[in-house]
Amino acid sequence: MRLFVLDSSVLMHDPSALFRFQEHDVYIPMVVLEELDGGKRGMSEASRNARQASRFLDDLVKSIGNQPIEQGITINPLGLSGNLHGHAKGVSPTGKLFFQIQQHNVALPVGLPGGKNDNNILATALAARDTRPEYDVTLVSKDINLRLKARVIGINAEDYFSDQALDDVSLLPTGMAQLPDDFWDTHSKDMESWQQEGRTFYRLTGPLVEHWQLSQCIYLGDGSEFQAIVRSINDDQAVVELAHNYMNPKHSVWGITARNLGQNFALNLLMDPDIDFVTLLGIAGTGKTLLALAAGLTQTLESKRFKEIIMTRVTVPVGEDIGFLPGTEEEKMTPWMGALMDNLEVLTSPQGNSQWERQATNDLIASRIKIRSLNFMRGRTFQSKYIIIDEAQNLTAKQMKTLITRCGPGSKIVCLGNVQQIDTPYLTETTSGLTYVVDRFKGWPYSGHITLLRGERSRLADHASEVL
Repeated sequence: MRLFVLDSSVLMHDPSALFRFQEHDVYIPMVVLEELDGGKRGMSEASRNARQASRFLDDLVKSIGNQPIEQGITINPLGLSGNLHGHAKGVSPTGKLFFQIQQHNVALPVGLPGGKNDNNILATALAARDTRPEYDVTLVSKDINLRLKARVIGINAEDYFSDQALDDVSLLPTGMAQLPDDFWDTHSKDMESWQQEGRTFYRLTGPLVEHWQLSQCIYLGDGSEFQAIVRSINDDQAVVELAHNYMNPKHSVWGITARNLGQNFALNLLMDPDIDFVTLLGIAGTGKTLLALAAGLTQTLESKRFKEIIMTRVTVPVGEDIGFLPGTEEEKMTPWMGALMDNLEVLTSPQGNSQWERQATNDLIASRIKIRSLNFMRGRTFQSKYIIIDEAQNLTAKQMKTLITRCGPGSKIVCLGNVQQIDTPYLTETTSGLTYVVDRFKGWPYSGHITLLRGERSRLADHASEVL
């Protein structure tokens, strides 16, 4: 049998971790309860998770009534007051929950003072191993240093993996598939084509169809102009729609033309009225923000599909924090929106326009773009809005769910990010909320994903991305 000793970092990262260990038993040190109590104050995601974890523990304790707590509590998520939807789905734990109910006198190695919380957790894990020989004791923590210290003193330690969307980020789909040179020879039998509302469709049959996904972008790599988006799949038959050619200056989006295949597919998804959710991944300089803004401005100011653009991002600093900022919500968010301002400068500075025309354009655009903080998203509903979530790789899966569920009728959400640049503590490429939604939304006909591979910022930026 296995006994998992949980660190507070696990519960403050994912409160439903209590229900993730299936038939194995879970052990909560007393110092973890103290850390949950100390971390519950505030409006941050970690504080909310601390409060939710405390509620789960309280409900589990109440479920045993007057039975002795030292005998353990059967972990049963059914009937709990907390919301487990989407977290413990399909999980039926049969293990028990144990609390530390007495002080253990365990000698820690020299150099590990007992007054530190992390070291107290190590001492508790050592005591659990010594007093419960029938168990294989494992410490679970998101804290790398705590796991290192545990292994040094002979305790088995693991990271918390249950919230990983993928085992390897390289398994994440790119959203594009190159077709073989003999594609038409093997897939043109009984082919049908038709036009509807100015759009061209093909019904294709062949062996590759079963490997496609809805909203996937396909193309021929022999210099052919055939670029299409998969619209429906039925066994070995699929309906694909020819993609618009946004590389042609005549079809520019707010003055922006696609410079490569990935950008062209990205603009097709961003401009598609049938696509409600778009994710764009890519390194710095691939044009993620510029394309999203150009498509948003076109559909807000020209086609009037959306009422306004809302842009937000998580406020995680790369260097030292600049402290509290004065002003309104929008003014506080302005320092975090440098990417927005840089791209707006490109989009609102057409050649040949007078200073007065540029100022009028800037004022019009400013009235339709709202900058909002993630801290005030709960409880809101956005209708007919074009929502851009920048730096989405710094969001947890739970935060991403909170944002996406704010979307009301007629709205569209665009998530931008680079999973190689994660600044949020305890998040990795495989546990990022951006990775999570790309994996969970694949195959949904009203979503689309593109991984942009080619930088278009400058030769300096491209070279730096390769060699630094």
